[in-house]
Amino acid sequence: MAEVEIYTDGACSGNPGPGGWGVVLRWGDRQRELHGSDPLTTNNRMELTAAIKALEALRRPAAVRLYTDSKYLLDGITKWIGGWQRNGWMTSARQPVKNADLWRRLVEAMDGHQVSWQWIKGHAGAAGNERADALARQGIAEAAAAAARSGL
Repeated sequence: MAEVEIYTDGACSGNPGPGGWGVVLRWGDRQRELHGSDPLTTNNRMELTAAIKALEALRRPAAVRLYTDSKYLLDGITKWIGGWQRNGWMTSARQPVKNADLWRRLVEAMDGHQVSWQWIKGHAGAAGNERADALARQGIAEAAAAAARSGL
């Protein structure tokens, strides 16, 4: 099974506002970068989207070490997801889980992979995290430019 190291980040200008996500995938001596944007979103949706897009980019099963600076993403996937699924995507307070559409996609994207989730402090100098952040900010700029062109 291939070993892959992934750094993800999501960002938003305003919350909600134009958002971006960034991904750095590393395996062996190779690296691939991905990024994207959404004209009106939240930071949490971009954090989730980054992880989803990273895992969806893998072409075959892999042992993945995924680094995120988002406690929301980390706690959601490692602590809360089981309860949400058992409760029909409701929280313990019987409220609908926010971003349930993306949480479902993330669970599906993990299928076939062995994912180890790692928290990393943001803006602390880790090269992969800093690059994922730069890609996410590039996504924000692209979303803002697209909104300006369309008159939003």
